[in-house]
Amino acid sequence: MAHEFEEFHEELRSVAGDLLAKERSVDWSAIVDAGWTGLEVPEALGGAGATFAETAVICEEMGRAASATSYLGSAVLAVGTLKALQPSDIRDRLLADVASGAVRVAVVLESNQFVPDADGADRILVVADGAVRVAEPTVIPLPVVDETRRLATVSTDGLENREALRFDGDPKEEVRRLRDRAAVAVACDSLGISEAMLSATVSYVKVRHQFGRPIGSFQAVKHACADMLVQISVSRQLVGAAVESVALERCDAAAAMAKSYVCSAAVNVAGKAMQLHGGIGYTWESGIHTYLKRATLNRSLFGSPAEHRKQLVQRYL
Repeated sequence: MAHEFEEFHEELRSVAGDLLAKERSVDWSAIVDAGWTGLEVPEALGGAGATFAETAVICEEMGRAASATSYLGSAVLAVGTLKALQPSDIRDRLLADVASGAVRVAVVLESNQFVPDADGADRILVVADGAVRVAEPTVIPLPVVDETRRLATVSTDGLENREALRFDGDPKEEVRRLRDRAAVAVACDSLGISEAMLSATVSYVKVRHQFGRPIGSFQAVKHACADMLVQISVSRQLVGAAVESVALERCDAAAAMAKSYVCSAAVNVAGKAMQLHGGIGYTWESGIHTYLKRATLNRSLFGSPAEHRKQLVQRYL
């Protein structure tokens, strides 16, 4: 799958990189106009009819730019949840509205969980008891260390009176696929963070001089950059397998492997980048703190590495 659409993905990556590089907080209308909200929405409903593989490219570029948008909750999770439901007028209308940008939707996957992009959403999809209910948002914004994301808790009072939308397949399997989708989307974001941090670090150590030579020529710095590259190489392989798994709607170990390793690696890489930048790396102007805080939140969002490793262990017991 990856090789078949490699040229298209590179073009999409280039366009996304150019748009997101202009400013950290991209206006939602720009994302809608670029067609990213409707990437996976069927063409008959105003979307592009693409797959999660294309969405994953956008997620990675958002991480690379540390972009402050509502894409994770209002597009990645919202479209994935709606597409998992049985066809109905409500479902189709919501899909069309998400693709056109007419409404912004957030998804509650688990009770008491921090809900991405619920603050500012027009509708909330609450996944519970093997079904999905659409509610008006009653949210409490939660401040978090990562200022590029908006999380909130959501009140579910009165949901029993809402019409239940049923999943198209086995509810347990569909919910598991949604959790895998969320985990892999965050892993893609973390991969983008790691790559941005390595690129920034390599550029810096080439121009920063000590003792009359670039610090990048010192063996210790070379080894540190090589370690970062190794972690990124492993991360990219794991993310590639996980994205394909989600795109093909498989429930396997790939998502847990990617989430547990890639999100931990991003914290390590961002921390190493800050260290190699020396004193300037700890300043507000460097911007590295933004990536480190985003990587730290990603590590715990939709399951910590320990939780995902526990899932992997259960497969062998």
